Amino acid sequence: MEQWESGPRPLLRRLAQRLGIDSDYTDQTGRERRQTSDATCILLLRAMGYEAGTEADAADALATMDRAARDELLPPTRVMREQVQDQATARLQLPVAATGRIGWLLTLETEDGGTASATGEVDVHEGNRFADAPPPLIELPLPATLEPGYHMLTVAIHWDGGETSAVQRLIVVPDACWLPADVADWHGFGLTANLYTVREEHDWGIGNTTSLRKLLEWGAELGADFVGVNPLHALFDRGSEISPYSPVSRLYRSPHYLDLAAIPELDHAPVARALIQDPSFVSALAELRASPVVEYERIVALERGVLEELHAVFVARHRGSDTARGFAYAAYLDAEGDALVDFATFMALDEVQTAARGQPDWFRRWPEGLRWSGDRDVPAFRSSHAELVDFHCWLQFELDRQLAEAAEAGRAAGMRLGLYQDLAIGSSGGGSDAWAYPELLLQGVSIGAPPDMLGPDGQDWGLPPIDPRRLAADGYSYWIQLLRGAFRHAGALRLDHVLGLFRQFWIPDGASARDGAYVRFPSEELLGILALESHRNQALVVGEDLGTVPPEVPPALARWHILSSKVLYFERDWHGRFRSAASYDRHALATANTHDLAPLAGYLSGEDLRLRAAVTDMPSTELATQLETRRATVRQLVEQLVAEGVLSGDVAVADSLETPAGKHFSMAMRRAVHSFLRSTPAMLVGIALDDLAGETQPVNMPGLNAAQFSSWTRRMQRTLSALEADPTVYSVLGSARARELRS
Repeated sequence: MEQWESGPRPLLRRLAQRLGIDSDYTDQTGRERRQTSDATCILLLRAMGYEAGTEADAADALATMDRAARDELLPPTRVMREQVQDQATARLQLPVAATGRIGWLLTLETEDGGTASATGEVDVHEGNRFADAPPPLIELPLPATLEPGYHMLTVAIHWDGGETSAVQRLIVVPDACWLPADVADWHGFGLTANLYTVREEHDWGIGNTTSLRKLLEWGAELGADFVGVNPLHALFDRGSEISPYSPVSRLYRSPHYLDLAAIPELDHAPVARALIQDPSFVSALAELRASPVVEYERIVALERGVLEELHAVFVARHRGSDTARGFAYAAYLDAEGDALVDFATFMALDEVQTAARGQPDWFRRWPEGLRWSGDRDVPAFRSSHAELVDFHCWLQFELDRQLAEAAEAGRAAGMRLGLYQDLAIGSSGGGSDAWAYPELLLQGVSIGAPPDMLGPDGQDWGLPPIDPRRLAADGYSYWIQLLRGAFRHAGALRLDHVLGLFRQFWIPDGASARDGAYVRFPSEELLGILALESHRNQALVVGEDLGTVPPEVPPALARWHILSSKVLYFERDWHGRFRSAASYDRHALATANTHDLAPLAGYLSGEDLRLRAAVTDMPSTELATQLETRRATVRQLVEQLVAEGVLSGDVAVADSLETPAGKHFSMAMRRAVHSFLRSTPAMLVGIALDDLAGETQPVNMPGLNAAQFSSWTRRMQRTLSALEADPTVYSVLGSARARELRS
């Protein structure tokens, strides 16, 4: 560990405060204050580009920031509420030398291409010429009232002896996220699923867009308003790099969700069809379909030859041609622009470098000239591997088409929301987002969580954080791109760890999560842009607000019309009693569990505890204690469900699912829990497909490595068709509508 200047560090603390690093925070108990150490401040500041090992370093950094602030005529970005436009002005910070008669010109270029301008003069006193004086400020009325959207404001000023100008991205946002006009009448439910786990007879070893379409249509038959899925972000699909919450890119999606049989080019690709019909291919595919886990690398290898043939057919028949599909591809490329080309270039580079080295390697160890999207040799690589780059662009185009058709099928079947997507909190430090935006995604630090009930030692997620100052300086472009991609085809969007829009827990590389600190984010600006994109897509927003929640967050989410997350397992009072249905918030999504928790059947039987004990060498005495605590919790849940009138009082608690009594208990409890959740005032209720099916194993076990537990791979035991035909599934759903369908 490096050694730094000791003793009181007031300038270090002032610099840290200015850059948003909190000096302390209250832990999840609400009782203990955890202090941020000087060492943590220094390392986080270094990641943000500021050296502060000594007070002299901190003083230099503060002086540099002060000079930059004095020289800034207009902030590069401004997010403004639509309702305050009547009082809105452009606030200019004049150069110190600008005195006397100042001439000014304001020009607004609106998002739709319109322009408006205003000009005038103002007197500024001579006293403002001193370099140590506060920067002179003037306020000028905007030349037009703006609709919500993305506009550009140009300011030019001149005075005797000088002139200067600046451009500001002016983002006008609604007062809150979109809600349906009849929101007062909304009390709907939906199905939630990890799409990769969904099993069908004719899949390729993983759930795909056709599985999703079938799930949406079945959900509509059940009376559901939505189907929520895990993030569909792009992944490396190799080794341990398979978590949907640690993707290559949050801007694009994973081609492993493609249904190859639904790609139009297959009808005109005899070579691809011959590959699929080859006996060895058929045998390999049968193994993947029967596997209890998703075998990502084998799936990618099996699909690759077929996809390459289909891309070749697309190139020959459509690319650059005046066919409908050719026009659609050209329009898609134009709409996505450089972001798609950068992503596709990175994926192509990763393939070429992996083949050359015999194994994958971090892009910062690639040859010089290729280590970021703007590097000197990237254009030449892109040109020499044009077809490989286009192949990855085409995969995204076809995936977008299939996803659109699935989402439309849900809406057409009667769902009010349809597809409900998920946006992860970050992306991999070795992925394309980090390669394409090296100034934005920081090195030397990662996002995580402080110690809490899920992780007593805290959690380090290994995701590089976004520098909030650079994000704002760039007009929030990356955030806007993220939201547009996430909202695409969705009627609702879940933001994983929505607290990250307010503050993020940063952990210096090599440090323990206990040594992390919170860094504040420009929440009002981020939420305003979220509201704008929500309205443009007419989509609800749900925030996953679990964990250490600062007191200002719940009212802010409510003000912005972002639904809170209420999870049954956690909805308990200080005495451990489960809260009543009536106590649940109205503006919330209520669920029994999450992707980080055990399914209901596994929770009731303690399967998750036994799994963790088996892979961590937990002493038998500790496991016995944990199981007894879980049984007590389950008994409390039974008491609450009986009190709510959704469970018979004669149901006997059983912790084994291997006996008839255990199976009966599990079914009765799952049915009662779903009835309970649907009796709450919550606007939306999410019912997990795993809980309808009676799955016991979790898909993820936080805190365990891949050698201990293979997270993100477990498939469902039964096919979706089998679940649709199973009367017990409708019984477990717990509704009158389900009983009608069952009969």
